Amino acid sequence: MDQLLIRGGQTLQGEVIISGAKNAALPEMCASLLTAEPVRLTNVPRLHDVATMRRLLDHMGVATQTHGERGGMSFHAADGLNPEAPYELVKTMRASVLVLGPLLARFGRAKVSLPGGCAIGSRPVDQHIKGLQAMGAEITVEHGYMLASLPLGQKRLKGARISTDMVTVTGTENFLMAACLAEGETVLENAAMEPEISDLAEMLIAMGAKISGHGSSRIVIEGVEKLHGCEHRVVADRIEAGTFLCAVAATGGEAFLRYARADHLGAVVDKLEEAGVQVLAEEEGIRVRSEGALKAQSFRTSEYPGFPTDMQAQFMALNLVAEGASTVTETIFENRFMHVNELRRLGADINTEGRVATVRGGQRLSGATVMATDLRASASLVIAGLVAHGQTVVERIYHLDRGYDRMEDKLRALGADIERIA
Repeated sequence: MDQLLIRGGQTLQGEVIISGAKNAALPEMCASLLTAEPVRLTNVPRLHDVATMRRLLDHMGVATQTHGERGGMSFHAADGLNPEAPYELVKTMRASVLVLGPLLARFGRAKVSLPGGCAIGSRPVDQHIKGLQAMGAEITVEHGYMLASLPLGQKRLKGARISTDMVTVTGTENFLMAACLAEGETVLENAAMEPEISDLAEMLIAMGAKISGHGSSRIVIEGVEKLHGCEHRVVADRIEAGTFLCAVAATGGEAFLRYARADHLGAVVDKLEEAGVQVLAEEEGIRVRSEGALKAQSFRTSEYPGFPTDMQAQFMALNLVAEGASTVTETIFENRFMHVNELRRLGADINTEGRVATVRGGQRLSGATVMATDLRASASLVIAGLVAHGQTVVERIYHLDRGYDRMEDKLRALGADIERIA
């Protein structure tokens, strides 16, 4: 099993290219199910989750192809597909539930396994089921599968007003895709506002969908009878960009993050600037510079545009080398402090009580062997390893490979002493 070997103490300098967003690419791959015409995506990141989604689409009968240019993939979901997502594939990636809405909308039926457990907490699919039922779908759960179909004699989903009990990103995406082929108007209230949802909406519009309000908490979709193919570039990954911002800031370096979008990282940029980091939005990306002592920052995670839960662990690692104490409050997932024990192995002074962690900065970190517990936790361990004295080994980095496109190569290009070992 691969590991990362990091020899800390190097300042990060130079330029790094930010890859396409996993959380945009996955639903956009699923959106190819909405049309019988070819769909072409560019800037698709090379990640384990992307490969898993491709295997799922292949299983259904979608013709997929990788193109020679950077991040190019095409999908052709012709008629006669097998609208089933088996447990063997869904269990490894919760985003697989995103095939439910498109399959139901286009083929009128779907059999999708319930997702497996998630290390960082519960992510129930009941909101997906309730929303699609509001659009006229009949859905039952039997033997671990969601069995969805349209009532006898009904050819299309019906437009509806859907207001979820909580803000759900994948729920919003499922409803958005399903509503594009529904009959009449669908209004999504309490919709998630992440940039990846707006990017999905722009792709669907390019396919012929009629959507307004994306980027706000109220999205309106006027259903059409048919969508066509399109070509779409996946938006840059704001979480990868935020991770590199924290890594450069922690090591006291300077770098240019090409294609990063500062307007997608408002809450993170604000906290970095309050910490004493210089962050400059430029036409082609973000320039970050860190000089002198940093000031620890308290923050509270919340739905976009608040501070993202996916940046909590990385910013906590930054707080370890900043001056002063800080509190980190996690409001999204109930079990997302698993990286704390591993950071303590490096010398971190962190106490947790429920969903609040108290971090005492200014500690001297020393290298050790640590174990990644989830995707973003693994990134926090890498950042801590970059600033720790001596050698750090990060085990179970398959978590990292789920969401970061060749992270060690990018860090090495910035001057980090890091290598992958088997």
